[in-house]
Amino acid sequence: MSAVIIGGNERMERRYSEVCADFGWKAKVYTKESSLRGRVGCPDLLIVFTNTVSHKMRMAAVKEAKKNGSEILHVNSSSVSALHSALQAMA
Repeated sequence: MSAVIIGGNERMERRYSEVCADFGWKAKVYTKESSLRGRVGCPDLLIVFTNTVSHKMRMAAVKEAKKNGSEILHVNSSSVSALHSALQAMA
């Protein structure tokens, strides 16, 4: 299953991917808006870190996810523990 993470800290990209892999998700991480345009694809899950992402970037990502029928998960904090808790609550 695939996941796309929008927002977060650039230095934590590898760690976000590792946490997702622990739950069986293959993750792509986009921390900047310029790297996001047209690259979201059709993930099974879209994770949005709402405190570190602009409103414009969030709206663009959610629009793409809805168009593709992806599940959307909003996480307020961009910490690894918040991501872990959110994925654990989904399981």
